[in-house]
This record gives sequence, C-alpha cells and structure tokens, in this order.
Amino acid sequence: MAKLVRTHSAALHGIEAVHVEIEVNALGGAGEMDGLVTIVGLPDAAVRESRERVKSAIFSCGYKAPRGSTIINLAPADLKKEGAAFDLPIALAMIAAADGVESSQLTETMILGELALNGAVRSVRGVLPAALTARKESQIRNLIVPAGNAQEAAIVAGDLNVYPVESLTDAISVLQGTVAPMPPEAGAAFREPDWSGCPDFADVKGQAAAKRALEIAAAGGHNVLFIGPPGSGKSMLAKRLPGILPPMTIEETLETSKIHSILGLLPPGEPLLKARPFRSPHHTVSDAGLLGGGTNPQPGEISLAHNGVLFLDELPEFKRNVLEVLRLPLENGEVSVCRASGSFVFPSDFILIAAMNPCPCGHLGDTRHRCRCRSLQIQQYRSKISGPLLDRIDLHVEVSALTEDELVSVPAGETSEQIRQRVLSAREIQEYRFRADRNPVRCNAQMQSGHFQRFCQLTTSMQTMLRHAIQQFGLSARAYDRILRVARTIADLAGSEEIRQEHLFEAIGFRSLDRS
Repeated sequence: MAKLVRTHSAALHGIEAVHVEIEVNALGGAGEMDGLVTIVGLPDAAVRESRERVKSAIFSCGYKAPRGSTIINLAPADLKKEGAAFDLPIALAMIAAADGVESSQLTETMILGELALNGAVRSVRGVLPAALTARKESQIRNLIVPAGNAQEAAIVAGDLNVYPVESLTDAISVLQGTVAPMPPEAGAAFREPDWSGCPDFADVKGQAAAKRALEIAAAGGHNVLFIGPPGSGKSMLAKRLPGILPPMTIEETLETSKIHSILGLLPPGEPLLKARPFRSPHHTVSDAGLLGGGTNPQPGEISLAHNGVLFLDELPEFKRNVLEVLRLPLENGEVSVCRASGSFVFPSDFILIAAMNPCPCGHLGDTRHRCRCRSLQIQQYRSKISGPLLDRIDLHVEVSALTEDELVSVPAGETSEQIRQRVLSAREIQEYRFRADRNPVRCNAQMQSGHFQRFCQLTTSMQTMLRHAIQQFGLSARAYDRILRVARTIADLAGSEEIRQEHLFEAIGFRSLDRS
C-alpha cells in the first residue's frame, strides 16, 4: 500500500533561498521495479545522485528504505534544484515512508544536509538564507542542519528550534524527541568588529597623498585609482583600507554574510562576517566571474565585495569587456543578471580601489629608471581604461616611488586607529545629514542631484574655479558631480558645515587623469 510522507528543505535561487517541499511516495510493488527510486522536480546531477548516497547511508545506519518503487518530488517543480543539501531530508522521509520513524514531525521541519555513505552529515552551502526563509514559513517550527552550519542557522532562526546533527542517526533522534534544540543564546554572534587582522597604516612609509586619498575614500565611500611605478606601495596601501572603514551594521552584516554563505565562503566556525570583505580577483577573471552568472546564476566578485572593498590590481591588464561591466554596478550599487532561468539582482555596493602603472614598462616619471615606452605605447596602454569608467572613479592618485631616505627610515605615520576615528566622525555627520530623506543614503558617494543643491552650495568664486576646471580639463557632467561629492567629504573630515575653497581645490586636484 502506498504511503506519502512530506517534509521541507530549501533551494538556492540567486542570493535567496526558496522553500522546497519534499514529497516521498512509497508505491510498494516488487519484481523489476523493486528498489527503484525516481526523483522529479528539475533535479541536477548532484540531486539525482543522492539516490545512491541516501540508500547507502540508510542501510549503513541500520534502517530500512521503502520496498518497491519510490517517487520523490521536489516542489515547486519548475524551479531547478542543485547541490547535495537534499540528501538528509530525502533520507528521513524515505525512512518514515518505510515506517522506520514517526512522520508527523517531518511536516513542520526544514532539513538540510549532505550525507556520506556511512550516514555522516556534511556541511552545505546557503544555510543562512535557508534559515531566513524557514523563519518566514508559518508551518515550520524546527530546523535540522549539519553541526558545522549550526551557528549560521541559529543566528537568524528566531523562534525556530535549531537542531545540529552529525549523522543520520542524530537526525532520527531529533524526530523521536530525544534531543534538545540548540539554546537560543548560541546564535548571539553579533559582536564588536575585529580589526586585529587588518594591516596597519603605521607600517606605510611616505605616500602622504595616497593615505589622504584613502581616508577620504573611507569617509565618503569614494572610488580610488592609484597610478605609480612597480614597488611604490599601491597594493600595500589598498589592503589597509578595510582597517579604517566603519563597522558594518547588523543589516549589512546579514546581507554580506548571506552572499558568502551561498558560495560556502564563510570562515570555519564563524556564522557571520566580522569584518568588511576585501576581494582582489586576478586580472584573468572573466566577466561572469566578476559580475556573476552561470546556468543557475550565482554572485560574482563584485557581490562578494558588497559592503566592502574590491581591489583591481594592474587595471589595464583586465580584459576591456570585463572592466566595462563595472559601469552600472558602480553607479547603481547592484547588478542584474538575466538568463533563461530568470532575472537575478545581486547587491554590489562596494568601494573600488584600482591600481595601474603609468606606462607598459612602469617607469614613466621615475627618476631612478629610464622609461623606454614610446608615446603611442603609453597611449594604447592607458586607452584600455575607458573614459566612462574613469569618470566613475572619484580620486586619481599619483603614487611616486619612495626615495632612498624614505626607504631606510622607520615608518612614522598615523595608525589605522587614529585615521578610523576621523572617518567615523565624518560618517556620523553624513548619517545625521541624510536621516530625514525619504530614501536615505549612507554616505556622500551615494548623493543624488537633489542633494547637491542642499548640501554642496558654492560661493561665486568657487563656481568660477570649478567652471575654469571644467573648461581646462574637459570634465564630464559625471566628473563634475564626483568632484562635488569628494569636496563634501573633505569638508566633513574638517568638521565644516560649508564647502570651502580649499576643500574644492583639493577635490579638483584628485582628477589627475582628466588633467593629463
């Protein structure tokens, strides 16, 4: 006689988890159909192969699978299911269909986990968004997850009972009511930010202009381009930016951690990211690797850098089509990926730090090395970066090679802690300024045209200065807006309510590539 058992799991769809109902129907029968398991509902190869893993795990743990043929349906049927997270719920439902365990608990439980052949439960990707989805479903009261993902689930579980399991036998014990759920306080992982792993600005020799640019970038969320010879410290400076950024809010932490959870990139034993991400993809990355994509699209590097820093070293070495996909994300803070399976929107609000040499050999302007590049070579090298992309980079900074005295001297600059305090003060000013907006922005880099009239008013002499710069350097309207945003940030760092002439002059000075 047929027996139908239902339980719940979740499938990843972009950066969200979609509720999936798992139906196991043990039809019975014998003969050539005996032991046949059929999985329907758009399963991928990993899901189809779960039949063999599940059978082996069930028998290894001393339980029985249904006799005869069994049909497993993953609903909704038109959503593609990927990965091995369905192993554990399928196994539990099959055991229940064979009357090996009471099935009433299964109807109010969401289950995730990959099974080893001996019944051990392995960690899976995307538990954090799955727990968020489970919390929204009124019929789900329990959440069974691999022990390695337990804290990740508990942090957002709310009123759900979270049960960490290490084996199929542990999961059976949960359904039998012999295991207590994880205590609620186990999910209290929102802690103070940890900057101990961030390199310190105190280690940087010289480069006062570059450090000033990074302070402005951190205070206002601006993008930076370093131009300088090899070994001048461009990468060293970029890696220190996360150490002066303000700590993430709870919302930012959850949003950023969810993206990393989907790709299985959360640090071991850490349910949430404690520091802003720093991503530095190699220049051979594809446009899909940077933007996101795939048959079932997943976030790319720019989404992994969401709420953090994206560092592109050797910028002209990136393929032109790869760089051009950065335009809309830099402008809108999100990226839309369209595929046959649907349209996906991934968040990508990051600070871009890019670095490049001044010429192909890298020694243009270096007094200690002779540049052997011809003018045409230099022009072709720089033309790899389009004007529209340069327009979206607020600060162009020339990083010169260190002198002999600077190289042998002991670093005597400010620490990251000292710079971070000024950045936090400037961010507090911006938070207070934009708090009354209907759609509040978080920093000056996100200001729109309506904000300029209210917060970036210029005197007649400053308007003349800016008009002269536009004429002399051929600035675009976007570059004009970027100058005003940077000037507003410089004024905030100085604690000034109004933009002064020296603030505007410094902001214009950071458009070096426009001048050249």
